[in-house]
Amino acid sequence: MRNGTLDYWRHGLGRVPEEVWRAEGLRTLILAENGLTELPARIGLLTGLRTLDLGHNALTALPPELGALTGLDGCLYLHENALTALPATLGRLSRVRYLNVSGNRLTELPEEIGGMAALVELRARHARLTRLPDGVGRLTALRELWLRGNALTELPGSLADLGELRELELRENAFTAVPGALRGLSALRRLDLRSNRLMSLPDWLAELPSLEKLDLRWNALVPEPWLLGALARRGCEVLV
Repeated sequence: MRNGTLDYWRHGLGRVPEEVWRAEGLRTLILAENGLTELPARIGLLTGLRTLDLGHNALTALPPELGALTGLDGCLYLHENALTALPATLGRLSRVRYLNVSGNRLTELPEEIGGMAALVELRARHARLTRLPDGVGRLTALRELWLRGNALTELPGSLADLGELRELELRENAFTAVPGALRGLSALRRLDLRSNRLMSLPDWLAELPSLEKLDLRWNALVPEPWLLGALARRGCEVLV
């Protein structure tokens, strides 16, 4: 271990090594790309962890004990596994700032995710999501939300409470209309709606005060000229 870090990236381990459980002063644990199929419940004993990387493994489930890692205040990488659900105890990780659950088989996120109040960035690309929970609206520190390649058709109204959200990626979903919750996102700068099923745009898009870039490519719509003009006069780049 060096500087509180154990880095096993691409070591082909197949399981969590015993050294992990004996390490003192462990702050960062990297187990990415090791073919892990199981995460022992003992993970909850590593209460000094601040960053945990479990990306690119073969995990199908996570133990509820993961929620005991309340010292995590950096990154939690769970992407590119085979997870079908996230434990509700994830909501206890109130200090984590970056969460990546992309490339799993989730269909939904737990309502308790709203307890991750310090999240600044949430990535859930290609995670097979069909809905977002209302609890997402409690992530009031969130600045970036990446949701490309899911099966979303709507967003919860609580999303309007994300007053710090600057970047919202909804590319490659199944939206037929721009979600009304976006109307309340006063800090939103970039909105990516590429490759959906949009047929028209709401007038209120021109009222989003911070919008700098709106990407509408690969939708079956022809925006109203007045709306494009109104956005252009505000300095918003529109791609159609």
